[in-house]
Amino acid sequence: MTKRRFDVLIFDWDGTLFDSIEWIVDCLQQAADDSGIRKPSREAARSVIGLGLGEALQTLFPDQREEGLETLMDCYRRRYFAREISPADLFDGVPEMLEELRRQRFLLAVATGKARRGLDRALRGTGIAHVFSATRCADEAASKPHPAMLNQIIESLGVDRGQAVMIGDTTHDLQMAGNAGIAGIGVTCGAHRREELAALAPIACLGDVRELLSII
Repeated sequence: MTKRRFDVLIFDWDGTLFDSIEWIVDCLQQAADDSGIRKPSREAARSVIGLGLGEALQTLFPDQREEGLETLMDCYRRRYFAREISPADLFDGVPEMLEELRRQRFLLAVATGKARRGLDRALRGTGIAHVFSATRCADEAASKPHPAMLNQIIESLGVDRGQAVMIGDTTHDLQMAGNAGIAGIGVTCGAHRREELAALAPIACLGDVRELLSII
């Protein structure tokens, strides 16, 4: 039997497993409107998805001082948490893919720019919390592309980093993987374009995260 290359599959959440990119862009633009400042373009808003919320807002609104950023953060959260979450918000086939990977005895994890409150709410709403052996959020470790989230997941699972791969839809995910010294796989169904992801030399760029089953 051929030994498989990876034992630990670490997923980003938004834009990788969870179909939320346009929703996040809407919330970022609405937060600017609610705060009385010029809203970012949709392209600019997409570019910061994957970062922690504080880092994303600082990048989009560099002229805002701390008070203004706090107002933006409050407005964003109010908009974001107003929407109910259900299994239908996952990309098609994601629950089945994750269950198959678990059946094959892969360890599954999540490393996300979301805060713990947001990820736990999403995991409850989608009903897939049970498949993950570890999760880390941007309010528990340094934001992407810093490798802290991946380092903590790898340490908590007690595995060698050569056994782990990061799967995500943004350059922030792939840069984090590189900074942690692990492999990366890009998916093009989310925030960043294929050419942006390919420039960071992932081992694959998938149009659909379910294609993972055929290459892993």
